[in-house]
Amino acid sequence: MYQTYILNNGLKIIHQQIPRKAAWCGLIIGVGSRDEGKEEEGIAHFIEHVIFKGTEKRKAYHILSRMEDVGGELNAYTTKEDTCIYASFLFWDYERTLELFADIVFHSVFPDKEIEKEKEVVIDEINSYKDSPGELIFDDFEELIYQGYPIGRNILGSEAAVKRLNRESILQFVKRNYQPGRMVLSSMGDIPFEKLIRLAERYFGDIPGSETPLLRKCPERYLPRTQVIKRDTYQRHCIIGNVAYDYTQDNRLALSLLVNILGGMGMNSRLNLNIRERYGLAYNVEAAYTPYSDTGVFTVYFGCDAGDLEKCIRLCRKEMTELCRVPLGQMQLRKAKNQMIGQLTLASENYENMMLSIGKSFLVYGKVDELDSICAEIQEIDAALLQRVAREIFAEEKQSVLIYE
Repeated sequence: MYQTYILNNGLKIIHQQIPRKAAWCGLIIGVGSRDEGKEEEGIAHFIEHVIFKGTEKRKAYHILSRMEDVGGELNAYTTKEDTCIYASFLFWDYERTLELFADIVFHSVFPDKEIEKEKEVVIDEINSYKDSPGELIFDDFEELIYQGYPIGRNILGSEAAVKRLNRESILQFVKRNYQPGRMVLSSMGDIPFEKLIRLAERYFGDIPGSETPLLRKCPERYLPRTQVIKRDTYQRHCIIGNVAYDYTQDNRLALSLLVNILGGMGMNSRLNLNIRERYGLAYNVEAAYTPYSDTGVFTVYFGCDAGDLEKCIRLCRKEMTELCRVPLGQMQLRKAKNQMIGQLTLASENYENMMLSIGKSFLVYGKVDELDSICAEIQEIDAALLQRVAREIFAEEKQSVLIYE
């Protein structure tokens, strides 16, 4: 059972007390790469790096050692819509963890020397990413379908953009966006909720709560596009996809179920059974659905030999067309629901991921649905709804295609 609370400055808190010696906690900030200005490309991710490089009272070494000295781990990530600082630790170190979160998020000084050093690290990360076409193609696909919109930009930014960043631009971005009203403190561990609130009040309660409105440019009309990019890769890499539902739309759970049937994590997905197991054309073929606050992305990805590219595209489209044309039978639907419910239940045992998931849900929706409620919603999905969603999202005339060759 999740417990929630909101501090006077707007900081949201969500917690589940669990009887474990290990605990997990994260501070999720509702700002990401799509919130960068034209001259700030890559800054959200760059701040995730340099935020550990010094505060008003700590050097970089002392920040990292603060958790590691007691066996804990401190980490961070950036997405297009949020940034997260999170940690795993022993439950008696809650105060140590929250004090450190408050220090690095609200009192970092971003030393010029550390900024210049970290630029080289991030540029190496950008260049390393270019050597991973199976990852890079997803960013290029979103740039293809969201041309001209910040949400289509790569999270890492370009080498030239990173070189332009400086301490002044970082401080301005942090001041504008790192505000308590855009944050969720998410926790799973063996601490009473009342004690967690007291600690949050102690370390976050005096942070001013004024909030600058977050103005996001919503992608408007979508036009299907096909693009071939020369990457000199041994394999051909391909994504077929479409825009999809955002966080708020009712059919997002039905689409998640449909994507799981088509090319989810199970080896029994339709794409895997057909393209990999039956024909042996691709080692990796998968479907995915990523919702954002005002849009979403559906993708089918595979990598194959150059001579098999057209056949793989035809087979992927055949499976999508079949889901549009033929409603699932009763037994097929029941098996698909049971598989997804089982996957979600097993995933709920990963406490770190669950902590991050409930924090994100509380940030986006202001609430978190219990697992039983989500499973009940899945059971209510019928074959007719899945077919309607398939016709809306999987229709061939709506698909964009990106190929690396």
